Amino acid sequence: MDADNLICGREPDSQYVELAVEVFGMLADATRVRIILALRGGELPVNQLADAVAKSPAAVSQHLAKLRLARMVSTRHEGTRVFYRLENEHASQLVTDAIFQAEHSLGGTPRHHHAQNEAGA
Repeated sequence: MDADNLICGREPDSQYVELAVEVFGMLADATRVRIILALRGGELPVNQLADAVAKSPAAVSQHLAKLRLARMVSTRHEGTRVFYRLENEHASQLVTDAIFQAEHSLGGTPRHHHAQNEAGA
């Protein structure tokens, strides 16, 4: 188990800490978080993403360019259309965990705990 920590860089002195901070910085934008959430269901073209996050296609394209540079999303071309998808499950999990943490900040029993309790009942 300790070997997993060293390989994955989960020690306080890990070289990956600064990179992790950059990842959090990339996700410190509500539009980018909404894009990640919209892409959880699969790939989408810019216009559909723009509708899903209620922003202009031009604005969404700028955010997608940054997410591509950060290797959080990737593309597939079909004719003249470009489809975006999550590169892996980690960005989605980060966003989900952040939303769960936000639910805890409101006090009471968070919604995600209600869902777990209903599944176990």
